[in-house]
Amino acid sequence: MVGWSRRRYLLGTMPPASPTPKRPPTLIPVPERIEGARIVLRPYVMADVPALFETVNASREHLFPWLPWADSAHRTLDDTADFVARATAWWTLRTNLIVGIFDKATGRLLGGSGLHACRGDAIDWRIPSMMIGYWLAKAHEGKGYVAEAVGLLTRVAFDDLGAKRLEIRCDANNVRSAAVMERAGFRREGCLRNDSITPRGEVRDTLVYALTPEDRGGP
Repeated sequence: MVGWSRRRYLLGTMPPASPTPKRPPTLIPVPERIEGARIVLRPYVMADVPALFETVNASREHLFPWLPWADSAHRTLDDTADFVARATAWWTLRTNLIVGIFDKATGRLLGGSGLHACRGDAIDWRIPSMMIGYWLAKAHEGKGYVAEAVGLLTRVAFDDLGAKRLEIRCDANNVRSAAVMERAGFRREGCLRNDSITPRGEVRDTLVYALTPEDRGGP
């Protein structure tokens, strides 16, 4: 007599085998250096601590209206060193891929960017989905550096990391940031009303833009 599970197999009614598990996130290859026409994106190293500390503090008042961390982060060199150490760990774990934006010709730090989690504390590699974040020193705004960084990270997210969804979010009043998203081809999906609190403690709306492989003409 054939056992029930054996009979199901012979009759073709066995459930399909489970798909092969994806690689652990720590083994996903991520480019350590991304070069554009004028900028280089790469993870921070400890040698960047003085430049990162100085760049943030020179633009703190400029960044504060839009970025909550700009009020309290990088108050001391130890704060910045701790941030770089944690960012290095996040990169290794593939939970948060933080990069600096550096001038290709001079090596000067211009700002920061990266691929982050859309929700929660870690990139969702099951989809995969991720979100681009960015900031730029006041002295370097209006020169197209953020647009170039967004373009480079978009290419890496889809072509190298197989992203199925890429988001960018911003304060509904941040007209400059919204313009970057639209020029990059991201689609506005909505406005989350009273979604969060500004650094000054006021309730704000958040614009959500996203891009998928289909939007880029991919599969």
